[in-house]
Amino acid sequence: MHIPYGRQDINNDDIEAVIKVLKSDYLTQGPQVNLFEEKTADYVGSNFAVSFNSATSALHASCSALGLESDDILWTSPNTFVASANCARYLSAKVDFVDIDEETGNICIEKYKEKLIKAEKIGKLPKIFVPVHFAGKSCDMKEIYNLSRKYGIKIIEDASHAIGGCYKGSYVGSCKYSDITVFSFHPVKIITSAEGGMAMTNDKSIADKLNIFRTHGIVKNKLYLKNQNEGPWYYEQQDLGFNYRLSDLQSALGISQLCRTDEFVKKRNEIAQRYITHLEKLPLKILKQDDYCLSSYHLFVIKVKPSLRKNLFEKMRSINIGVQVHYIPVHLHPYYVNLGFKKGDFPISEKFYSEIISIPIFPKLKDEEQLRVINFLKNELDDY
Repeated sequence: MHIPYGRQDINNDDIEAVIKVLKSDYLTQGPQVNLFEEKTADYVGSNFAVSFNSATSALHASCSALGLESDDILWTSPNTFVASANCARYLSAKVDFVDIDEETGNICIEKYKEKLIKAEKIGKLPKIFVPVHFAGKSCDMKEIYNLSRKYGIKIIEDASHAIGGCYKGSYVGSCKYSDITVFSFHPVKIITSAEGGMAMTNDKSIADKLNIFRTHGIVKNKLYLKNQNEGPWYYEQQDLGFNYRLSDLQSALGISQLCRTDEFVKKRNEIAQRYITHLEKLPLKILKQDDYCLSSYHLFVIKVKPSLRKNLFEKMRSINIGVQVHYIPVHLHPYYVNLGFKKGDFPISEKFYSEIISIPIFPKLKDEEQLRVINFLKNELDDY
């Protein structure tokens, strides 16, 4: 039996919620979209939420809403999915990276501080910084916020892994230390809307820009029209936007899943703790957690010697344990190499990549399946 590294947890309530929408008058642009946004904002404690058809779309829209342009620079982590950097390139902006803390996989605060000092001296400060909450653990957002505000830098939290996680007593997404937070609802994430994403903010003007961007740049509210209102049918395209909307079908699934977010995170933490207990004496490393955070544990990542990683990965795949590697450093992809990045630019991320394997973690992972993973690792690594 194949064990994936992650998978969705769909129950009868989820199915009934979608069927109900299929029988309703609205499959898209209906009431479920607004309801999903309201419930997500209430859950995380933000003022506004704007849904999108993916987290990538939400990141793109967020960069636009914060005014990122072709002459601007965005910084993010090399240890992430490419969307965290691509969102800047969609707007023809420049991208650079800040290396990570090898114990967490998150942005290294000292590296960020050092890079800011150097960038200020040469006039190349970023307009936007995108810290990534790798594997579900929040970055140290208070430190990042204080440093960023000192230099006038806007912050987008890439929390694609982290809904349901907490930082210093608040849910990730409250935007206490950022301008925008972005979630992903892809099936392997904490909750799913099949595909989908959400941008959270406490700033109404940002929320308005996000709304317009995801709907072709079109404005219908008569209070914001630039030309004379010709009638109830009238609308204006005031900017170049995109069709990035989430449907009512997806929103209904998202609402149903949102009700179980805390349950999912609790289960993931239980699975993680079982791994920690059984694996801590093996010749591998487990990512560091901090008392001020509750990780959502989207991923459970182990670190092994680079000389062992490929063989271990292939053996696990061969016996249907669906391991994965998160991530190939963004700057090493051919597209970014063509922009001038090269091996050696961010050595900690590169070393981290050479050591990591993501092993199965998801709410429906059975005890015997997890024990199968644990026993394999014990048998393979006991001699090292």
